[in-house]
Amino acid sequence: MKQTNYKELRHEIKALIENVPYPITNYANVSAAIYNAMSNVNWVGFYFLENDRLVLGPFQGKPACVSIPIGKGVCGTAAADLRSIIVKDVHEFPGHIACDSASRSEIVIPMIKDGQILGVLDIDSPALDRFDESDRENLEKIVKILTLNL
Repeated sequence: MKQTNYKELRHEIKALIENVPYPITNYANVSAAIYNAMSNVNWVGFYFLENDRLVLGPFQGKPACVSIPIGKGVCGTAAADLRSIIVKDVHEFPGHIACDSASRSEIVIPMIKDGQILGVLDIDSPALDRFDESDRENLEKIVKILTLNL
C-alpha cells in the first residue's frame, strides 16, 4: 500500500513542478504535497546550503529553526555525510536540534546535484519509529525528481 501511495505522490510532484521555472515555488509545492500525502507527520520542509549553514526554506508545519550548522543535528549531519538519516527516537540522537517538542522521529534526505550538497529534505513525526527504509528509498526518488528539475 505504501509503495502505491509513493508512486502516486511522485506522479503528483512531477506534474506540479514540470515546466515551472521557479525553484522556490517548486519546493513550496513539494513540501505541501508530501505533508498532505504522508500520515503521522508534523513537519515537512527544506533547508538550503548557504556558506557553512543550512538555512530554512519552504515548509509545512510549525515555525522552525532558521539556521543549522553543517555537522550539527540530524539535518547538519546528513548534509555533512551526504547520506540519508532515519532517526527512530530524536531524543537518542546526539546533538538533536529540537524545533518542535512534539517531534519524536525524523528522516532527512540530502539534496545532491553533481556531487555537491544543495540542502536537505527534513520530515518530522510525533510518533516514535515512524520512518523506515521504504520511506528513505521513496523520498530519495522524490528528491532526485526535484534536483533533476533545477
